[in-house]
Amino acid sequence: MARLTTDNYKKHKSDNPLQRFFIQNFYKTLLEEARSVHPKHILDVGCGEGFTLEKLHANDIGEELVGIDFLETAIAIGKKEHPYLDLRQGNIYDIPFDSNSFDLVICSEVLEHLEDPVRALDELHRVANTYVLLSVPNEPFFLLSNFLRGKNLKRFGNDIEHINHWSISGFEKFVRTKFTITKRRQPFPWTLVLAKKS
Repeated sequence: MARLTTDNYKKHKSDNPLQRFFIQNFYKTLLEEARSVHPKHILDVGCGEGFTLEKLHANDIGEELVGIDFLETAIAIGKKEHPYLDLRQGNIYDIPFDSNSFDLVICSEVLEHLEDPVRALDELHRVANTYVLLSVPNEPFFLLSNFLRGKNLKRFGNDIEHINHWSISGFEKFVRTKFTITKRRQPFPWTLVLAKKS
């Protein structure tokens, strides 16, 4: 019987030392920013298999940690890998929680995949009580990092699932339509912003 897997799972479990370095550096930055706002209730939208929530849990950040993801496969893997986490199937366009429910809403490596990121940002704004922590690939550097790792060579590093491509300034402009940015970080090859609900 074939083992359930996803691209995100493969990314986090990769043996590629460069990939592992990038991911470790990304999480170091994300955890620093999450800790800085002292959240009690955290929602990870597009949580995949729960890797981000697991790191928050391991570092004692937050009291209530909840994750939603559209993919049943990702949630199934996450529940097996991290049975202590609250992982649920859900849709970023219709997040199944009341408005202002979470001190911190995280959405990392999701918005670049969406056909309607504006609608998604509206929903993140609705369920956030105070802060959001958002990340996307920093273009064109993400393409370059893929190419250097030997990934997507025929597409010059471009991930076929990425619909949206943001530079740092472009992403900041997008986020500012709904939030006030309080911090911008650049854990190569990503852009990560901490923003406050306007």
